[in-house]
Amino acid sequence: MRRESIIPKPVTEYDLRLLRIFVSVVEHGGFAAAENALGITRSTISVHMTNLESRMQLTLCRRGRSGFSLTEEGQMVYHGVIKLFESLEDFSLLVGNLGKDLSGELVIMSSDQLDEKKQLKLATVIEQLNEKAPNLHIVLDGDTLSNIEKQILKDKVHVGILPQYQSVEGLEYLPLSSEPNYLCCGEKHPFFELLDSEIDAKLFATASTIHPGIDLKMDGMNQLRKLNLNAKSYQFDMRKTMILSGKYLGYMPQSYIQQELNRGQIRIIQPSVMTYQFDLSLVRKHSPREPNKVELVMDAFRQVFELYYVV
Repeated sequence: MRRESIIPKPVTEYDLRLLRIFVSVVEHGGFAAAENALGITRSTISVHMTNLESRMQLTLCRRGRSGFSLTEEGQMVYHGVIKLFESLEDFSLLVGNLGKDLSGELVIMSSDQLDEKKQLKLATVIEQLNEKAPNLHIVLDGDTLSNIEKQILKDKVHVGILPQYQSVEGLEYLPLSSEPNYLCCGEKHPFFELLDSEIDAKLFATASTIHPGIDLKMDGMNQLRKLNLNAKSYQFDMRKTMILSGKYLGYMPQSYIQQELNRGQIRIIQPSVMTYQFDLSLVRKHSPREPNKVELVMDAFRQVFELYYVV
């Protein structure tokens, strides 16, 4: 007959320590892989896991020659512990936000490399944030579009700088900029020396073209349907590299290729026809966990980029 677990009684700091080790083992896929992350030996991890299972009177995982795996009860405990730790983090954030001075991390992520003008404006935003909240630890980094959207919804990122190709439920959008995307080719491409009038639908249908890697709005989708899409590149700097190879056509905002245009390394093809708008937005969660930090960032962007707020 199974004895009653002692864990449902008041949870001790020791219990929390064992649970953190358990989470690390699960997320690293086993005892050996968790050694470096935890800074303790495999044998010590095994002792802690045995103690946790004894305290819970549950078998949480299987380990042996066949590898590491969670039992059904282990999976339930893992998901429960994640919720527990998130609740503890929420409480810490709540207490932290009650103070006058904002502190902790403020995370801003961008899915695109910004052109020089936008980089300078973003630098001014960072300057203002540092002056208004010097105790904040500002994190400015990049990631994929889908990852940033997910992290904003999970309150892991406060705001994201993203192309507004779709509206995700639970997110709000503040337009930052809008500029045309033009179809381009490099100086080594056969189209480079042709007149726009000489490039017809048949030539477009045979020319290798780069897909931007995301679903576009209707005007962009209509442009791509005309072309032979057999390559993919989301980041503008990588896409520009492929265009410069002379093997591919690709869409680029003019601000990202102005130097290459001036040097005669890239040309724009049929600019009045082969174009669609590239819209960049500042994205936040509708009801963020740390509204004071989010509002601080939004205000700085509104001032520097001279924006008006829309949902």
